[in-house]
Amino acid sequence: MVADQAQAKVCEDEEIRVVLADDHPIYRDGLAALLGSVDGIRVVGTASTGAEAVAAAAEHEPDVVVMDVSMPVMNGIDATRAVTTAHPHVGVVVVTMSEDDATVFAAMQAGARGYLLKGANQAEIVRAITAVSRGEAIFGPALARRIADFFSATAPVAETAFPQLTSREREILDLVAAGRSNAQIAAALYLSPKTVRNNVSNVFAKLHVADRAEAIVRARDAGLGR
Repeated sequence: MVADQAQAKVCEDEEIRVVLADDHPIYRDGLAALLGSVDGIRVVGTASTGAEAVAAAAEHEPDVVVMDVSMPVMNGIDATRAVTTAHPHVGVVVVTMSEDDATVFAAMQAGARGYLLKGANQAEIVRAITAVSRGEAIFGPALARRIADFFSATAPVAETAFPQLTSREREILDLVAAGRSNAQIAAALYLSPKTVRNNVSNVFAKLHVADRAEAIVRARDAGLGR
């Protein structure tokens, strides 16, 4: 019944053109079939890599790109940034397995206006695509609460703590303070391990700390790593 109501609501509006980007063919094809059954939504292209998603957005000029995060050639975060930079009118809905805060915020910073976890039902996916096509932002209820909590808890700290650090260095220090390893930070921020190592070294030098443990103490005293 809920899916039928969502479907009927879409029918009232102009057709929404969608590109689907996911490197798992079973999920991608299944989602294409699901959306193909919804009046008012038309899947105009699919992609299996981030680079293909960027090309498909340029070729088909969709209203919405449904974007996976973990894809070969170019990850979904970089692809989102490329799509939204070249085509600001295109909305991106990220659909992924990851609930990691760093991934959520990286997607937001890249320009995504929607974020759903894989496993979302038809009504949730249709609702997200419809909302984003109208210029709205939509996140699952649990994610929305975490986003609100994150910004209310850390925004003042981010503005004032360690002004000698760049925004990227402060972001990495926050993850260091949360107990993440360099490898985990690289995966979360979609950076190379070498880039993370260089940034961590720069942080240590700028904070005049001898090691990671001392950096964590300094960062947590300032409210980072929550």
